[in-house]
Amino acid sequence: MSVETITSIFEEETFTLADKQEKFVRGGRHLLPKLNEAFKGIKQIGVIGWSSQGPAQAQNLRDSLEGVDIKVKIGLRENSSSIPSAESAGFTKASGTLGEMYEVIAESDLILLLIADGAQAKVYKKVFETMKDGATLGLSHGFLLGVLNSKGEKFPTNINVIGVCPKGMGPSVRRLYVQGKEVNGAGINCSAAVHQDINGNAKNIALGWAVGLGAPFTFFTTLEMEYRSDIFGERCILLGGVHGIVESLYRKYTSEGISKEDAYTNTVETITGPISKIISREGLLEVYNKLSGSEKEEFEKAYSASYGPSFDIILECYDEVSSTNEITSVVLANERHSRFPMGKIDATEMWKVGEKLRADKGDKVVKINPTTAGVYLAMMVAQIDVLTEKGHVYSEIANESIIECVDSLNPYMAFKGIAHMIDNCSTTARLGARKWAPRFDYNLAQQAYPELEAKGKINKELIDAFKSHKIHEIMKVCCELRPSVDIAVVD
Repeated sequence: MSVETITSIFEEETFTLADKQEKFVRGGRHLLPKLNEAFKGIKQIGVIGWSSQGPAQAQNLRDSLEGVDIKVKIGLRENSSSIPSAESAGFTKASGTLGEMYEVIAESDLILLLIADGAQAKVYKKVFETMKDGATLGLSHGFLLGVLNSKGEKFPTNINVIGVCPKGMGPSVRRLYVQGKEVNGAGINCSAAVHQDINGNAKNIALGWAVGLGAPFTFFTTLEMEYRSDIFGERCILLGGVHGIVESLYRKYTSEGISKEDAYTNTVETITGPISKIISREGLLEVYNKLSGSEKEEFEKAYSASYGPSFDIILECYDEVSSTNEITSVVLANERHSRFPMGKIDATEMWKVGEKLRADKGDKVVKINPTTAGVYLAMMVAQIDVLTEKGHVYSEIANESIIECVDSLNPYMAFKGIAHMIDNCSTTARLGARKWAPRFDYNLAQQAYPELEAKGKINKELIDAFKSHKIHEIMKVCCELRPSVDIAVVD
């Protein structure tokens, strides 16, 4: 369900992506004085949870609302292990900005439910019962809607339901906001959705929330399409897919006699370095255009061999998410955690090699490996094609398949490896990456790479489709709407 509402506070701009028009709201520090009007009637924002998104969103909103008579208060379980961390960020019981979660929910006008998805599935009924009439439930992920869909249930009719979904992990949301204090427009882009509006103000609240988080650009979607694209995307090219690519290519390159160090450079470092930087600023096609003639042929062979095996898993993954099977899988996995905690994912040889390389990086220049580029872009475009086929808007497709990869997530893999990237994300994302990465690894190793080793042929129709793809035109516009500075990743 999508609710059409208007905003009288923030200016909506229209832009053309390929053959469609979409609207967005441009953010910036100059809009912070409008937050009091956007949050009309809201005296307290309750931020429930302190995991990936909670610390970033609470601190960003507190900073953005400085001087405004709206309290940001953290709600946690009694004796939560996160209490010391929240206190160190300045949220304390003594100041009235930290309390027990259900007490905070009961007294807040806007509740940002940022606890882990599996926990939401367990406690949502009590959350609904505790909220006061006319309050607004804010979600940064549509997972809870998926849970309700899987059970044939709906949100209570006496509350607003909105979504503001940053296109990056919590640490990125905070880090770029801090950078944005010096450079207006630095921040993480968001998508926004109004699922239920009972008082006509839900859209203003959602956009105020996004602006308060520091989003330079906010795009519109529905809560259902958001959870489909988000849960699906993190299992594919954002996290699980790229993990499968680099693990499988590392083994391929070392088996061909390439040194371990060069194999790491030609997988992780070529993706997080030149490939990501070119895509971010110039688009996918420029990765191909910057290759020499023989490199273009190598790219085309890798792309031709990898697109089909990638599409196969990606389409299956989308079906699992849209059917809510993947939602149920996450809920069940959370219930197993007490017996079988998530294991480490950086203990294989390649990540130990990467650790050594990062310690002694020097001024090494990393070039595009055309085979790696062909595999990576084949999976990226396959994901784009599935989302297009399933009816997602272009801004959502670009954000969930490209922008979030290269601008928000890949810098974390470059900084400290795969676990640093994946395990800074939500539990749902971490579970999904671990579940689906081996599927991509297997399909590429079993189907794509044997074809390459057998002097695989170039699929001209597939390459022509890549060269003329709508995504290139879309990314020309999206590259103009990227954050004004690159994220500075720190411990």
